[in-house]
Amino acid sequence: DQFDLIILDPPAFTRGKSSLPGAVRGYKDINLRAIRLLSPGGYLVTCSCSYHMTDDLFRDVVLDAACDADRTVRVADFRTQAPDHPVLLAAPETHYLKCLVIQVM
Repeated sequence: DQFDLIILDPPAFTRGKSSLPGAVRGYKDINLRAIRLLSPGGYLVTCSCSYHMTDDLFRDVVLDAACDADRTVRVADFRTQAPDHPVLLAAPETHYLKCLVIQVM
């Protein structure tokens, strides 16, 4: 089966730096599975609520998954948490939510 839209919003895969490598593997695996199920032109909305999974690392993990799936993707949008979940400059752990929207070409 092929899909035009898949949304991945898993619970946090890591609560600390020590479990980050396992979280990276987990995020890559679910994104790889989703990308393989998308039809050409389809969209993947993929989220992470893990503070230790940085924006750049999350993008890299999704890109690695796309490469492993032998699919070309483009970033359609990137979002973080809504204003009712403020990011405090003095508390970097408050910047935890990231949401990447990609389109499979």
